Amino acid sequence: MFFAGVSFRIEPVNQLSKLRLERVQNELRRYEHPLLAFGAHEKGETVEVVIDVRGAQVPVHTYTFELHPRDLDSAQFEWHFRRQLYDCIHDYFIEMFVRTPQDKREQGR
Repeated sequence: MFFAGVSFRIEPVNQLSKLRLERVQNELRRYEHPLLAFGAHEKGETVEVVIDVRGAQVPVHTYTFELHPRDLDSAQFEWHFRRQLYDCIHDYFIEMFVRTPQDKREQGR
C-alpha cells in the first residue's frame, strides 16, 4: 500500500496473530520453573498465557491472562512480559489459599 510517499506493509490479521503468538511462545521458552508449566494460544487479537501447576496432587485451577496487541507490539515487550508474568505468578499462588485470616467464614469461629 502506498500513501503520501510512504509505503506500508500490511500483514493479514491471521499472520499478525500468528507472529504475536510465536513471539510469546519464544519468550516463554526462556522461562523454566519446577512447579509451573507455561503455555500460550491465540484468543482473537490477543494471546492468552496459561500457567498451570505441574503434576498437582490436589485440584488447582489454571491461571490465564491476556496480552493485548499494544503490549505484544511494544518495543519493551520482553520487560513488560516479565513484569506481567511475575505479577500473575504471585497472584496465582495467592489465589491458591483455601483459608486466610481475612476469610469471613473463619471470623465467626
